[in-house]
Amino acid sequence: MSTPPSDLAAAGLVQAGVTLPMPPTFDTVEAERRYRKEQLAAGFRLFGKFGFSEGVAGHITVRDPEHPAQFWVNPFGMAFSQIRASDLILVDHDGAVLHGDRPVNRAAFVIHSQVHAARPDAVAAAHSHSLYGKAFSSLGIPLAPITQDACAFFEDHAVYSDYRGVVNETEEGKRVAAALGSHKAVILQNHGLLTVGQSVAEAVWWFVTMERSCQAQLLAMAAGKPRLIDRETALTTRGQIGSHLAGWFQARPLWDQIVASDPDLFD
Repeated sequence: MSTPPSDLAAAGLVQAGVTLPMPPTFDTVEAERRYRKEQLAAGFRLFGKFGFSEGVAGHITVRDPEHPAQFWVNPFGMAFSQIRASDLILVDHDGAVLHGDRPVNRAAFVIHSQVHAARPDAVAAAHSHSLYGKAFSSLGIPLAPITQDACAFFEDHAVYSDYRGVVNETEEGKRVAAALGSHKAVILQNHGLLTVGQSVAEAVWWFVTMERSCQAQLLAMAAGKPRLIDRETALTTRGQIGSHLAGWFQARPLWDQIVASDPDLFD
């Protein structure tokens, strides 16, 4: 569907009156479920392409459109680069498998179930042990507004500093969700990154660009003392590139690339 992108036009990112692709709408819950599962499979393929996998760690979830207290997630131990829409597992907030015949990473539902429970607006959540995200997380500091891209997270992410090993308890999931609050992302100290969005595409994009922003800040800090963007400019920039629509739209090129290279993800 293409409609005037009013939010992007208002932010000055596109010319007013131009039509661009917008998030789709659906006539049936079945069609929306299929779309969300395809987006989720595509998200995993992208994580595989970007090298975000680390053994069996990492997960992306999306709410079921008919049963929002249930969510679709990757099978435990399956390579990101091989996940298809038909491989996805449906679980409830207690971790019970409702659809599928493979196990689920306990940490996936312990963290994600509490994030989804605390954030009804979070349709999708993404977490993995990406190289620069986990390196940056060891510093225990937030991202600084040193680049335009990092400004998407300015005063819109948090740091969770209470690392206690592999997450196995619901209470820790609740603490992660509390640290996330109303933000789009949280840095899990000594662990990695977690992002959320109103779509899989948005959550995946925030993860990709946050990982790169961590890399950029690590490089800048190694080279010298980065100069910060002033608060007013950083907030203005966040308004331009940090909205739900901007997040969804910036993922479009990635979606086009993965659909062309990995058509079997729709199986």
